[in-house]
Amino acid sequence: MSETTLDARNLLCPLPVIRTQDRVEKVEPGECLLIQCTDHGVINDIPAWCRINGHEVLSIDEQDYEIVIKIRVGKTR
Repeated sequence: MSETTLDARNLLCPLPVIRTQDRVEKVEPGECLLIQCTDHGVINDIPAWCRINGHEVLSIDEQDYEIVIKIRVGKTR
């Protein structure tokens, strides 16, 4: 399974979600996307966006000031 990383650190809401949406369009269904963020709002925002758009949140890890969210991309079209 392929894995892509998105650096959304130092971006404030809603930019991490917008960048995630843009990157998901370039990733094949079934692949994983690691999203690196520093805005704690993503802990709620990205899982909500995933539920609406058919993607699966695999993990949310918080380390110091950084949040890493791993999602599995569902259908993008």
